[in-house]
Amino acid sequence: MFLPHELYGSYGLGVFVKIVMAALAGALVGLEREKHGRPAGLRTHLLVALGACLMVVVSEGFHLKYNGMDGSETALRIDPGRVAAQIVSGIGFLGAGVIIKEGLSVRGLTTAASLWLVAGLGMAFGVGLVVPGLLATAVALFCLVTLKRLEPTLKKDRYLHLKVIARSEPDIYPELTELFERRKLRITDLSSTLDLENGTVTYQFNVVQHRKVIGRELTSVIAGMPGVKRISFQ
Repeated sequence: MFLPHELYGSYGLGVFVKIVMAALAGALVGLEREKHGRPAGLRTHLLVALGACLMVVVSEGFHLKYNGMDGSETALRIDPGRVAAQIVSGIGFLGAGVIIKEGLSVRGLTTAASLWLVAGLGMAFGVGLVVPGLLATAVALFCLVTLKRLEPTLKKDRYLHLKVIARSEPDIYPELTELFERRKLRITDLSSTLDLENGTVTYQFNVVQHRKVIGRELTSVIAGMPGVKRISFQ
């Protein structure tokens, strides 16, 4: 399972092979993200995998250089796994940078996960685990390319943040709740603000339903209710 030294003849050539394979694996995953216009694309994924591989190789190098020293020569204790542990925790900061929250929706989670993955790929190739690295690369590409096509066929909750501003009299809240019940929409959150000076009331709903996107359709119905001044949704 490990990449044996006999295959490449020298330690230097082995390091070269490891770095090239890590860079290629990161590039393949990053290319898929690049095609979908994600902020972390080809170069970012390649560099993450390459950097993780290099750090593991350096950690291995420290171990090979100082492992032969006994306790009488130095108090240095080498733990090759320590660098790998820091890579796993450190990659979280880079992943957090690609996650974007827009209202109720969150974007970038898949890209953050792929960055975390390519760090693992770099570590795998860096330590010489070629077969697990190649297998993980193939599975990751299958998930990113093939499983994405199944998403439109899955029945899942859709969330709509709806804001309605209307005259406080007559109160349109009963009509709104009747509309939601008639269309079998579930309200997970509700807030209202009464503006006594301007005589308006603002309702904010978090609407959940299991069908297609209905923002435009729903707002067109609400716009026909008496007293409605402004509607927004996201």
